[in-house]
Amino acid sequence: MALIVQKYGGTSVANPERIRNVARRVARYKAMGHQIVVVVSAMSGETNRLISLAKELMEDPDPRELDAIVSTGVQVTIGMTALALIELGIKAKSYTGAQVKILTDDAHTKARILNINQHNLKADLDAGYVCVVAGFQGVDADGNITTLGRGGSDTTGVALAAALGADECQIYTDVDGVYTTDPRVVPEARRLKSITFEEMLELASQGSKVLQIRSVEFAGKYKVKLRVLSSFEEEGDGTLITFEEDGKDNDMEEPIISGIAFNRD
Repeated sequence: MALIVQKYGGTSVANPERIRNVARRVARYKAMGHQIVVVVSAMSGETNRLISLAKELMEDPDPRELDAIVSTGVQVTIGMTALALIELGIKAKSYTGAQVKILTDDAHTKARILNINQHNLKADLDAGYVCVVAGFQGVDADGNITTLGRGGSDTTGVALAAALGADECQIYTDVDGVYTTDPRVVPEARRLKSITFEEMLELASQGSKVLQIRSVEFAGKYKVKLRVLSSFEEEGDGTLITFEEDGKDNDMEEPIISGIAFNRD
């Protein structure tokens, strides 16, 4: 039995049917005997919609109030994901950042995680629940809602994996792993079986959008094993991101360049 954190992005939970697909995948892992923590983002486009609503009232919204507004998007997703699991006969509970007690600093809209209280999650995991946690949000020392900035759900997933001592943190996206370059631009791009944290950090810093750079830094600091997978494919090993050199593709002559990242002008 392993403890696995699975993070699903906005496209993976974009509508009720995709949320059902997530629930079915989680149920398969649960049936294998694993303990599962699910971290979700808001539905695709929802955060932008909420920001636009706020800007209709105030051109440059107050950061504290903006956090209160945009944090609501993912609360819909955690409730719906928990419902989808319960419908499949899986014991599940949803958690906001405050309910988990994800403590952050007070830098609204770009907060950094300071500490995570694992007590409630561990108790429910031991009781057989799947814990569905809101990504992207936490609370400061005064109890104010904070958000972690764009891509913050990746950071939430990695931070929870570190705090809980998870065996693996799986990041589900709309691609089936990390490629040598963007396969939508270069059809010959090759999916990497594995890549080191240092190489992934370099790709992220140069514009690769597979993982948010803060989450890669966090994983490297706390030695959290990461795996990038597609939520739209039933099978596949994705790409493992690790410190272990022997986990990489080993050819007689190791390639000097693992991948190429670029921004379109």
